Amino acid sequence: MFETKYLVRAPLLDPRQNVLGYKLGWQKKEKNNAPPSEADLRQLLAFVGEHAADRLGLLYVDTVPELLSAEALKTVPPATTVLVLKQGDLLDAGHIALVTSLIDRGFGVALQDADLARLTSNPALLSIVTQVEVAPDHPDLAAISRLSQISESSFSVIVSRFPGWREFDACAALGLNGFFPNLCLAVRESNPRGELGPQTALILKLMKMVQDNADVRELEKVLKHDATISYKLFRYINSAGFGIEVEIESLRLAVAMLGYRPLFRWLSLLLAGTSSTGFSPALMQAAIVRGHFAELLGRGSLPKSEAENLFFVGMFSLLDRLLGIPMQEVLSRILLPEAVVQALLAREGAYGPFLALVEACEQEDGCAALHADALFMTAADVNQAHVAALAWAQNIKL
Repeated sequence: MFETKYLVRAPLLDPRQNVLGYKLGWQKKEKNNAPPSEADLRQLLAFVGEHAADRLGLLYVDTVPELLSAEALKTVPPATTVLVLKQGDLLDAGHIALVTSLIDRGFGVALQDADLARLTSNPALLSIVTQVEVAPDHPDLAAISRLSQISESSFSVIVSRFPGWREFDACAALGLNGFFPNLCLAVRESNPRGELGPQTALILKLMKMVQDNADVRELEKVLKHDATISYKLFRYINSAGFGIEVEIESLRLAVAMLGYRPLFRWLSLLLAGTSSTGFSPALMQAAIVRGHFAELLGRGSLPKSEAENLFFVGMFSLLDRLLGIPMQEVLSRILLPEAVVQALLAREGAYGPFLALVEACEQEDGCAALHADALFMTAADVNQAHVAALAWAQNIKL
């Protein structure tokens, strides 16, 4: 069962780098291009139905014709689930009938390994799929994209995987969505001089004041310098999640009600989104996922305050990329516990193994099992924390 397998995700990005959903799969134990077995796919669908539901946006899962009438499909939400099939899977009339019935129920169906000649000569094939998935270097990518725009069939084109930002930019220019499985590893130059914008500097100042336990009135004075931050604080404190019956309109009261530690956490989320050059919403969401994922992993074995520190470990692990400055400079501007610094710089100390596990779960052929075993965690523990972090990040409003 999936209690021994580790979940891996590939975020689906639109041309503006917003995360629309994920393709989910099981991590491979070694590098190979072998397709997943029917048993693996059946277990993946069962996991998605039990844990992911409709909390993660669009969910893409590979499947095979044998599973099109499986019981597992009854547990997944049709409106947000896209079943990915190979072109050869739709040669049988019985399979075509099953796909048609699934589309009628609301499922999306994506066709892999699309061949332009087959698509143009077989309108009936296009009429039973909602999406066509192609590689970024597909020789007919532009032609298939044009076909989707002029065809009477209402299918869209998505890119199977972006190896890096160069391929993403080329496909974004065509208006295409696609999967970016190595998002957290792909380096993109964005701020070569390492200059911080005024809002970044202001948030760093506020974080330093919070760490120094500055007077609430002093914090209020600094907050008043930036209407955008003040507005976001009011929106955050007055959101339904706080359950406050009376709307808070005083900055001083908002800070007092939120508390310094939660305020520092909220400021760290804002900080990740302040880069004025090359900011990526998808990379920011990945940082938020890392933060909450690490925090959830620590809740079962660490005191509450230390589990909360893991949020900053995960979140700040991508802060150098988000701000475009070296990690050493990031750490010179924010005073963090030594254990957090050790984890960020060397994946060592009390928190290092948690961050290493979170990072391992981002790789298709990573060694999540090895890192989980070192922390005495089961695959079920890790996978449930992973999905919970994805859902939290997908729905957080800043």
